[in-house]
Amino acid sequence: MPIGVRPAGVGGRPAWGACRSASTHPGHEYRIHASLRKDALRWRKMKTSDRSLAEGILFTDQYQLTMAQLYYRMGLHEKEVQFDHFFRDHPAYDGHKAGYCICAGLEWLLDWMDEARFGDREIEYLRRSRGRTGERTFKDDFLEWLRENGSFEGLTMRAVPEGRVVHPNVPLTVVQGPLAMAQILETSLLNHLNYQTLIATKAARIHSSTRGQLLLEFGLRRAHDRGAHAGARAALIGGADFTSNVGASAVLGYPPKGTHAHSMVQVFLGLGEGELAAFQAYADVYPDDCLLLVDTIDTVESGIPNAIRIFENLRRAGHEPIGIRLDSGDLAYLSIQAAKMLNDAGFPDTSIVLSSNLDELNIWQIITQIQQEASRYGVEPNHLIHRLVYGVGTRLITSWGEPALGGVYKLVAVQDGGDWTPAIKISESPAKTPNPGHKHVWRIYDERGKATADLLSLDDEDPRRMQEVKLHHPTEHTVHRTLTQDGIERIEPLLVDILDEGELVYDLPTIEQIRERRKEDINSLDPGVKRLINPHVYHVSLTERLWELKQDLIASALSKNRAPEGT
Repeated sequence: MPIGVRPAGVGGRPAWGACRSASTHPGHEYRIHASLRKDALRWRKMKTSDRSLAEGILFTDQYQLTMAQLYYRMGLHEKEVQFDHFFRDHPAYDGHKAGYCICAGLEWLLDWMDEARFGDREIEYLRRSRGRTGERTFKDDFLEWLRENGSFEGLTMRAVPEGRVVHPNVPLTVVQGPLAMAQILETSLLNHLNYQTLIATKAARIHSSTRGQLLLEFGLRRAHDRGAHAGARAALIGGADFTSNVGASAVLGYPPKGTHAHSMVQVFLGLGEGELAAFQAYADVYPDDCLLLVDTIDTVESGIPNAIRIFENLRRAGHEPIGIRLDSGDLAYLSIQAAKMLNDAGFPDTSIVLSSNLDELNIWQIITQIQQEASRYGVEPNHLIHRLVYGVGTRLITSWGEPALGGVYKLVAVQDGGDWTPAIKISESPAKTPNPGHKHVWRIYDERGKATADLLSLDDEDPRRMQEVKLHHPTEHTVHRTLTQDGIERIEPLLVDILDEGELVYDLPTIEQIRERRKEDINSLDPGVKRLINPHVYHVSLTERLWELKQDLIASALSKNRAPEGT
């Protein structure tokens, strides 16, 4: 809802478009122009055409556009600059912090960039934008410049490919090009990349806890609106094998997966026909894809026995059942009981699907309990663990425990006379001071083939040619270490060329190829980094020259911008 706008007719509140009194709300003196009131009213319906407007190049924050106009006024709008996108810390999940992240979202960002541009509708909307005094926010000359130049065709991009393991303060995306459009890109870039990276990371952790068993993404109903589609894609990248989201599956080329809900059984109960009749009806329609939800009434006394009767009928008719689903109760105990009953009935290989607020920790707890208790009931623990399937919804699609990735987009260099001049932003918190300049990113593997550090270097540095590689902590003066080439298996550049002045120069991989890349990267991590709780800290370091440059820039900026004495 626009600032200062409220619906009419509630307790004497002002009507749509009325200005809030400055005396009641100091500083909130924005008046809503008449033409924008229509937009606000129409917005409530959000038709397809409105969605295309909202999700095109206007899918940005207001301050990106006002800064772009300022750059235009100052003649800086075409100044070549570099922005780095990175995140500052791993997701914490209310205490059981991640030791790595999985990069995701790049292809959908590129798709958006390819289509986003300032057309007639966007220009007309901006033309009607007003400031607090009623004056137009955006002037005609700037708008005409946007009409002619308002696309991302002039930007060059390097990035870490999707599926790769990534860590804090490592540039995931490097954008170079004219200042105004590079600035306007910020919000959408962060939106596309931060969220998918967040969800891919959660999926990777959950996948690791399942011990490689089938993982289904079930989060559509609990997702944040259309974010469900991006979340489903990211979940597939991170380790989910399939999603229940039919629309996303259609676009991504995966068959959707799902069973049935309790409501199907309830319908038959309401008609006086019972759970067995419901199961039989489902089996009649889907004889080769029969997976029954068994906890609507009583899992052990009703659901599993009735499912076994249906499975026996299917087998006599020449069909093999898929399995059962458990969606409530003590899932470890019920899995053991279900396995025993299915084994005794001659169905030792049917799947047992678990759902109900699962995440990496309670899956780990379920498996641990099965290992401890299954033998007591005559069930072989490992056989049971390897027949489990996990349907994970809410806690995956919402990244339960860590709702956002702290990804940022910071100016690190400005081109001046053909050379890149590094730029610095100083923060009261040293961890928030970005690493300046035009840089490369390298991954160093030790003699075991394990990733031991990510190294940021200046553009003209190549650690593969160094006899000794000195690694500086990004903020701690006294923390550093030195590696010799004898202790290094290989050094790999992480950033690849994606766009060259708007032209795609990168072969976009399939999701399967991205998934394979993720598996390779996770396998190259030390076990301590992969721990679900209290993982080891993976080292992200600077070369000695980059460290010295950063310290010089900080000192220079503080010296030049200190307020004169007596002011």
